[in-house]
Amino acid sequence: MIARVLQPLDTLPLAFAALLPVINPVGTALIILGMVGEAPEPVFKRLALRVTLMMLVFILVTELLGQTILRFFGISLPVVQVGGGLTLAAMGWKMLSSGGNEAAPTPGASDEAAVLERAFYPFTFPLTVGPGTIVVVLTLSAQATRPGWQATLLAHLGILLAAALLAALVYTCYRYAPRLGRMLPRSAFNGVQQLISFILLCIGAQIAWGGVSALLASVHPAP
Repeated sequence: MIARVLQPLDTLPLAFAALLPVINPVGTALIILGMVGEAPEPVFKRLALRVTLMMLVFILVTELLGQTILRFFGISLPVVQVGGGLTLAAMGWKMLSSGGNEAAPTPGASDEAAVLERAFYPFTFPLTVGPGTIVVVLTLSAQATRPGWQATLLAHLGILLAAALLAALVYTCYRYAPRLGRMLPRSAFNGVQQLISFILLCIGAQIAWGGVSALLASVHPAP
């Protein structure tokens, strides 16, 4: 009986598995560490808390109102993929072309107010939750409709619980990002930063290409 009642919560492991590679807490923590620079650990603690809360609000709004918002503005998912993918690719290219200098602290970069001002953009969106997250959450939300309102409610609750688990993981990784950076030699850290910058560029290009492919398919449908 209990197993049948809780069966709609099967969206929890599905949502967690689908969102984990998109959010990528460990890799994104290294990117943010490189962008923030040598800030004190309390700054990372406050930044991690803000990003985590904004991430949860972002996923909640996307899950509940995402389709409605996109329809209101007349925006399709492929267009979101193209725009968001290009944004990520541009950020990756900027970090990659800096030759590692992006990871070095710049004047004022360690100032707490300056860091926290960037909590939503770019640290929450598009680095932590971006176009890939929007697509995954909207897809999961569309598949969460079940026979009966109780089952549908539990299915959506499973998605939100998965988001909460990922938020805890994001907070932990971002909170202790400086310790993670200190575990690596400076030369190795710069190499990892360059590699992650290239991966970010490729992720953005892949997301944008997925949107372009969907748009082309809608113009020239397969026979």
